[in-house]
Order: sequence, then structure tokens, then C-alpha cells
Amino acid sequence: MPGPVRQPSLPLRSAALALLALLAAALPSPGKEWPAAAAALVSPAADFPRPAATWLEAQVELSRRGFSGGPIDGLPGPQSTAALRAFQRREGLTETGLLDAATQAVLQLDAPALTWASLAAEDLDGLRPVPEGWTAKAEAAALPHASAVELAAERFRAGERFLRRLNPGLDWERLTADTLFVAPAAEFVPRPGVAARLVIRLAGREFQVVDAAERVIAHFPVSIARRVDKRPVGDLAVRVVVANPDYTFDPALFPDTPEARETPTRRLILPPGPNNPVGVAWIGLDRPAYGIHGTPEPANVGRTESLGCFRLANWDARTLLGLAWVGLPVRVEP
Repeated sequence: MPGPVRQPSLPLRSAALALLALLAAALPSPGKEWPAAAAALVSPAADFPRPAATWLEAQVELSRRGFSGGPIDGLPGPQSTAALRAFQRREGLTETGLLDAATQAVLQLDAPALTWASLAAEDLDGLRPVPEGWTAKAEAAALPHASAVELAAERFRAGERFLRRLNPGLDWERLTADTLFVAPAAEFVPRPGVAARLVIRLAGREFQVVDAAERVIAHFPVSIARRVDKRPVGDLAVRVVVANPDYTFDPALFPDTPEARETPTRRLILPPGPNNPVGVAWIGLDRPAYGIHGTPEPANVGRTESLGCFRLANWDARTLLGLAWVGLPVRVEP
């Protein structure tokens, strides 16, 4: 996939600010009870810290610790169990992929798994439909979120259908800045640890960040290349780390599009935004046109395949931005 044109990186939030944001977000509004659909997914226990008692609580706490199981949905799907197994392996536990007693003893919640949330007026004012076609996208000023539920799902690391399930009766099309809704309180909280290597396991479609002792400090599902010959096995290195990149459309890679048929040599520059084809991050590798990036379609990560790059959910790509550095070794395993 063609690399994006470099844009100025945004400042990364400090660990302290991230922790304060998480704890503040987790405080329920006075007098507000969870909707029944949400209350059924969490333990009623109000004392913290305490063990993660349900799969929703496990997904949220794993996400806070950097172990992503894809969009949070409260279900023990393959990506969630893979994240739990990676956490168990890191903690020296038996890799059951189950929320067993030994795992619960270590996977402790420091704050509620759900929060009452809202979207700011400027967030809602910035929503725009995604243009159809490469030319229309290139002519747009930016490629922001298209809807309130899409924005909320990405911000709270959840599936759109799951957010609708948590909030029955909520009209997402008429959401205002005063509208409260229930969402996972799953923001990543940086912990001590310095990335020493990125490890991508093609067979399991797993992406891990390890420290110098080979201890896993982050785990994400990842999409890999559709064609086997486009999967670079071996040792690579990070060459560039860019937040909010633009994207270069190369008609040679999309020969069936109208743009490729009409002007086969004309490249287009698409502006930044979460609905940019590479999402909110580009981490270029030392092999031409290869990189790690986000995507506007998080539900498809690990399920669909790419042209060659390694694709993460936007929220996982943001987490990686805070861990990656130029020169960081990358190992791609079969």
C-alpha cells in the first residue's frame, strides 16, 4: 500500500492525563442507573479494586492495559480470548482463554467498566458523510467521522451495534451535546514499559509490543496481506511514525476504479481523518510501501485482508503511536 505524505505529529498525552481522564469518565452521573441491557453485563459490586467478573469487565480492563480484543461487545469471541491468552502468558498463568479464578485474581478493575458519556458540540458539528469515490475524497477538506455512533464507537473502543444495545431507545441520529449515553470506560492507561520490538504473528493475526525482556506490553488483532507473497516474513524496522497522516491513492493498485480507468497515472492525495484509508496513524517500515496503520473499519480487523500493510483498529493504532519509535525492530513471524 502506498505510504502517506508526512503530516506534523500530534502531541501524545501523558500517562497522568490518561489516567485522570479514565477515572473521571468512570464516575456515574448522580441519580443515573445503568439501562437494564448494560446492568446485566457488569457486576453490581461497587468496591474497587476488584476482580473482573464478566466478559465486558474483562474486555475493558484488558483494553486499559493495552490488550485489545477488537471492538468491545461483552462476548468471549476469538479476538477477546486471544487477548486474554496473551495477558495470561504475560502474567505466567495457564493460557486457558477463560476468565478463570487465577486470571480474575490478577485482572483487577480499578474503576467501573461502564461510564455515562456525551459528545461535545464541536464533535457533532464536525461530522461529515464520507464522500463516494477517490476523487471526491481527495477534494474534501478532511475525512472526519460520518456519524455520532461511529465517533462514539471509536472513542470508547466499542462496536456500533453494542453501543446501540447498551442504549435502547436512543436516537443516535438526533444526538445533542446534552445527550448522555452508556459506553465502556476502556481508555488505554500507559504503564511502565518501553517497547523493544514489535512482533507480528501472521498465522494468528496477532500484533504484539514486547519490552527488552520479551514481556508483552501491548497486544492487538491485525489484518495482514491477502496475497502470501505480499507478507514480508523476517526482520524489519520502523522508519517513520506519523499521527493523522494523509494518504496517496495510486491508481495502479486499484485498476478497476473509475479514476484508474480515466487517468491511470494520476495519483491523488486524500486528507487526514479517521475515515482516511490508513486511519489515524502511519508507522512506515524500512521496506518500500509497507507500514502499520489504522482503519475506518475496526470490525473488519483480523477478518478481512489488506493489499500488503498491517492494519489495526484506529484506537489500537493510537496506542501504538505512544509506544513506537524510529528504529524500533519489527519481527514478522509466519
